[in-house]
Amino acid sequence: MWTVRGRKGELSETFLALEDISLQIERGESVGLLGFNGSGKSTLLKLLSGVMLPDRGTVGIRGRIAGLIEVGAGFHPDLTGRENVYLNGSILGMSEAEIDAKFDAIVAFSEIEKFIDTEVKFYSSGMFLRLAFAVAAHSEPDIFLIDEILAVGDEPFQRKCLDRVAELKAQGQTLVVVTHDLDMVQRVCDRGVVLERGQLVHDGPIGSAVEHLRGGRP
Repeated sequence: MWTVRGRKGELSETFLALEDISLQIERGESVGLLGFNGSGKSTLLKLLSGVMLPDRGTVGIRGRIAGLIEVGAGFHPDLTGRENVYLNGSILGMSEAEIDAKFDAIVAFSEIEKFIDTEVKFYSSGMFLRLAFAVAAHSEPDIFLIDEILAVGDEPFQRKCLDRVAELKAQGQTLVVVTHDLDMVQRVCDRGVVLERGQLVHDGPIGSAVEHLRGGRP
């Protein structure tokens, strides 16, 4: 729930970003969160990631989470790409030994070898994406959260990311994806959850969820 106050601090409006959502995602499921802008998709993903806490109710998570919710989140602008790999990896629950073992693979996947020792404040949003995705995808998460971030990269890298997501899915990891790309979500996800104005209005196979959303277009 978000509360909006007026200029003098008086309560002017209460906005419920999500209301009475009850959702259970089983281990190994691939779930697409669908809905138009303002439906509550990103808020729900932030609740799942622990970035936000609910005003009421509970969110229960089992396993290691890797979240790609905002480009560059968890990166320190004054540190180099190399230093941020270790920083972000540790935030995602990796030990220093794990990061050491996967460092070369992370950098190779990101395709920014020439800039790995450059401070990330000089990176473009696309470079942020490449490195952030590479670290998260190699952290071996039990639950992988993705919020529209794949839309930032160029097309070849998007395909590379989708291939990696498919690998994670095949390995039995749980995926929760927020996207407006309905063709992509049908390739990646098996289940679809549709939100509308903060409420869950449909939960079922991804094809039926996409059709439900398309039927609600203005």
